[in-house]
Amino acid sequence: MAGQGTPRYRPKGRAGWLAVLLATVALLAAACTSSSRPASVGDIPAAPLASPAKTVEPPSTPAGAQLRWLIAELARLPMSDALVRTHFDAAFLTQANPAVLNATLEAAIRIDLRSVQVSQPNTVVADVAAGGSGEQAQVWLDTDSSGLISYLRISPADTGPVPATWAGVDSTLRSVAPQVRLLVAKVGDGSCQPVHSIDPATAAPLGSAFKLYVLDALGDAVAAGKVSWDQPLTVTAQFKGLPPGVLQIEPDGTQVSVQDAAGKMISLSDNTASDMLISLLGRSAIEQALTNTGMASPARDMPLLTTREIYVLKLDQWPALANRFLAADEAGRRALLASTVDRAPLPTLAAAGAWTTPRDIDRLEYFGSANDVCRAYASLAGLARQPGLSPIGQALSVNDDGLQLDPAQWKTTWFKGGSEPGALSLAYLATTRAGQSYVVTVLAEDPAKPLDNATAIPAILSAVKGAFTLAARG
Repeated sequence: MAGQGTPRYRPKGRAGWLAVLLATVALLAAACTSSSRPASVGDIPAAPLASPAKTVEPPSTPAGAQLRWLIAELARLPMSDALVRTHFDAAFLTQANPAVLNATLEAAIRIDLRSVQVSQPNTVVADVAAGGSGEQAQVWLDTDSSGLISYLRISPADTGPVPATWAGVDSTLRSVAPQVRLLVAKVGDGSCQPVHSIDPATAAPLGSAFKLYVLDALGDAVAAGKVSWDQPLTVTAQFKGLPPGVLQIEPDGTQVSVQDAAGKMISLSDNTASDMLISLLGRSAIEQALTNTGMASPARDMPLLTTREIYVLKLDQWPALANRFLAADEAGRRALLASTVDRAPLPTLAAAGAWTTPRDIDRLEYFGSANDVCRAYASLAGLARQPGLSPIGQALSVNDDGLQLDPAQWKTTWFKGGSEPGALSLAYLATTRAGQSYVVTVLAEDPAKPLDNATAIPAILSAVKGAFTLAARG
């Protein structure tokens, strides 16, 4: 869906135990896609390559304690309703009740904890392996202020064969969708130097990758002293959106810092966090970021929509309201947002769940080319090096969406992706141990039918891995 992170998928065969569990979206997709992060997220080191026989202990934190419990419980499913309600918070269970939770995890088998990538009091991200088979997965778990599980994602780590040639990269990507754009570029001094590409100048649907521009505008605002990272933001009904994310399930009046909201917007693709930041900065600031970063055709994204607005346009009175918006000029669109769209109630999860086929992805979305995304990353890399702006890099490096580049060669990986039915974007910036950065951006779309994410996502991830390897090889 527009504004979402990349959707996760269910592998075939025995790998069914790796099925993703996105509690906050009632099992509606994720990328990204995408992660409730603490207000201060430290530098996240690359996960070590664990020995196949070695296991580690969960951290001694509220999140670690729940991870320990979950690992033990997966070996003796199903869980009773009472047990589920003892470990998961009420907001979680409004999206995924005990029956849904058990049904989702019913193929689970014993798993071993191999490494912990992120450990904060209320967040743990860990690599696990299936006992016996050795199949790899990542578990992402958050707890609320009471220590109950508020977010849970289990996603596969296997991406399939990695192509060893540029022809192999291209062939793999072209198998995913009828329209695919690719840019592989070396990034330095604020610019992108192309290494390899497929139609990199044509604008395509970005989904939640547009949040890179929100982060860029935020970096500019902090650098100018207009906003501070520890500035509090208040969750209200006005900003609550549809998943992914966790802020939409927080009580009205909950406060989070700007840094926390930025971390959630990028790593979890939290739509509520995104819209709160757009409100703080002003729509015009995000629109200016499109131009400042060098987007070739920023007019396509005018006016810049909030995630709530695009959900209303895609789900409320479809397609009548969307057609009114598309038929208007820019001034008319802005007027319609103020008079109608922004006053409409938030669409329901049921309505979102019924949206399974492409809806005007070539006209109503967030648009940018692979070249544009690379320039956005180049701008963010420049900002992140400035004093006081390191939270930019921290937000982007929390979640690599399962790419897992070799930490012996790559010291950091930034990621943002997005999707809706018929469109999928995955964009990475990774930096070698020697300090050279590369961007790999893939934009895939099919305006006629939804993409098969069960095959598309692992294929794209394998191609991206191959592209980084080839680019670094020179």
